[in-house]
Amino acid sequence: MLYRYPTVRPVQLVRACLLGMALVTASFQASAQAEALKPYKDGLFRYKKITETLYNGDFTVVEYSKQRDLRDRDEVDERRVYGNYVSYRPRRGRGSAELTAGGRTIEYMGTGKWKGGANAVVIYIHGQGGNRFQGMNDVSFGGNFNRIQNLMVRNGGAYLTVDIKDFNSRGTADVAALIQHQKQISPRAKVVVACGSMGGIICWNLLKNANYAQNLSGILFFGSPKDPGFLSSGALSRNVPIYMGQGTNDSVYNWEDQANFFKKIKTAAPGYPIRFTLFDTGTHGTPIRMTDWRLVLNWMLG
Repeated sequence: MLYRYPTVRPVQLVRACLLGMALVTASFQASAQAEALKPYKDGLFRYKKITETLYNGDFTVVEYSKQRDLRDRDEVDERRVYGNYVSYRPRRGRGSAELTAGGRTIEYMGTGKWKGGANAVVIYIHGQGGNRFQGMNDVSFGGNFNRIQNLMVRNGGAYLTVDIKDFNSRGTADVAALIQHQKQISPRAKVVVACGSMGGIICWNLLKNANYAQNLSGILFFGSPKDPGFLSSGALSRNVPIYMGQGTNDSVYNWEDQANFFKKIKTAAPGYPIRFTLFDTGTHGTPIRMTDWRLVLNWMLG
């Protein structure tokens, strides 16, 4: 059974959890920014209702409606989205490959310019129990994986997913090797890594390692754990943009813990480029379903 706050709305808890933050009227979604990625199905995937913004828009509360955002969106709940949310154009260039590094074989998939010449690269890291096929599933998670594929394909970028067999040093080294390989074949590309759930451990490890972090232009966390070691690792000085997405009804990682960690980063380095989106009543998988890829990537890449 998912834990629900019985008497206080999550937006009220945000204020209590993040004391000292000034409310602002400008929304995250409407902020001025260079647009590296052209629109693609924005009307379907944009946030329908932003209920609160704090920290000059860096902390955003988005209304999640199970009826509107899941039942009315999916032909089969949580398994198959309605066809108007997807385009199968990315399948034309999709393929699988292997990379040998550190004495290990790294299996991954890609679409777009994943074999070279990309101007941007997005790599998705699955959580425990997942695999490289999760992030290439066109019809699960409300079609949001299909959207990121289309955004990359239609904007001269590459999108990759990779199998993770270890969520510690070896898995981190495997992802770093894949990033290095992509930088070699697409030297001008900006690289962004998105991590779901436990995959976030690898994303924090990439940020904490100076050699790995120099190849990063952004990190996305979808319902992931925090990493207190980030604050003392020297990573704050490297200013790699971070996005954290969390549901208030996440039964795996408590949203208040993640929000307080956001606050600690902002307190330690007020100018650090980090944004947090809280999906009100969303569960563990909601950030993967609901995060507006184009909005976040335009901020990072721009």
